[in-house]
Amino acid sequence: MNRQLFLRHVAQTSSTPLMLEIVKADGCWMFDVNGKKFLDMISGIAVSNVGHNNQDVKLAITNQLDKYSHLMVYGEFVESPQVQFATWIAAHMPAQLDSVYFVNSGSEAIEGALKLAKRVTGRPEIISFYQSYHGSTMGALSAGNTEERKNAFRPLIPDNTVLSYNNFDQINLITEKTAAVLIEPIQAEAGVILPQSGYLQAIRNKCDETGTLLIFDECQTGFGRTGKLFAWEHSAVVPDIITLGKAIGGGLPLGAFVASQEKMNMFTHAPMLGHLTTFGGHPISCAAGLAAANFTITQNLVANSLAKAERIVSKLQHHKIKQIRNSGLFFAIELSSVEVNMTINKKLIEAGLIVDWFLFAANCLRLAPPLTISNDEIDYACDLILSALND
Repeated sequence: MNRQLFLRHVAQTSSTPLMLEIVKADGCWMFDVNGKKFLDMISGIAVSNVGHNNQDVKLAITNQLDKYSHLMVYGEFVESPQVQFATWIAAHMPAQLDSVYFVNSGSEAIEGALKLAKRVTGRPEIISFYQSYHGSTMGALSAGNTEERKNAFRPLIPDNTVLSYNNFDQINLITEKTAAVLIEPIQAEAGVILPQSGYLQAIRNKCDETGTLLIFDECQTGFGRTGKLFAWEHSAVVPDIITLGKAIGGGLPLGAFVASQEKMNMFTHAPMLGHLTTFGGHPISCAAGLAAANFTITQNLVANSLAKAERIVSKLQHHKIKQIRNSGLFFAIELSSVEVNMTINKKLIEAGLIVDWFLFAANCLRLAPPLTISNDEIDYACDLILSALND
């Protein structure tokens, strides 16, 4: 019955939903209505970094529920969960990024960051990168992506220029009319594409030269996914704005963009209330996010993830794998074709392993397990992958 109601009343985003009816999830495992178990190797697309049903997160949620839930439109009341989590985030950012604006999702974080860049600079142009994915709202869709994803929804936001990632020659297209360069410090949906040595620094230098703001989209790469707490740390290039999403809420809806207090205060006048959200920074989401962030640190998940990533690389040696690209526990396993990858995806899900592909690299198998995954679980997952490849 639930499956029929799902197809009838829940809006679908593809013609072939997986139709898994999960009734419980714990750690790295999911269990369906028939008792079948699945090992989660994608963390709800980089959301469940601290595992499902995390007890620290659950305790934080229930403690906050006993105090209060929604009180007032964001930014009016001093709400302890917001204050504490914003303070934690600022403490783990470069010193100049000390002001956090909470929203509901990564897409909203992008929208807020783009608005802030235009408000601060007074300029029209946003530069982004081909095969970057920043969300599905109109501003986020206008930036990056591919023409295939954009065409059905035109006209989009004007004055967007799309460059090729890792192309040093195109950096000179950043000019005095550019409000912001929006870039992923590691391209996610393109299939875990790392920046070439010196590339992000060259962009930073050009932004400084032209008075352009640099925005790092860390919605997928944040909170330990790449072997650093945040991906900007790999290059030590400091942006003007960082967007956060996915894992930030410990499994609950949350997003944020982070900038200097001086820049963020531009939203307070001309016009006043320059950016608004009703539920952004919801106290229960912030309590959950802070608990997940603290758990990530106290359990040393980031440093431990590097050894786990090396274990996956060493296990997944197979002649049908063309290349393995990873940063920490964020993997693209490149196969020979889209058709082969889709066959492998189907086989693995049938075998009880939750995997996925990438929007702009459909020939690559996506692996992004919870950072809590054990060595035994890694071995189990790799054995299933190798078995599917052998078949």
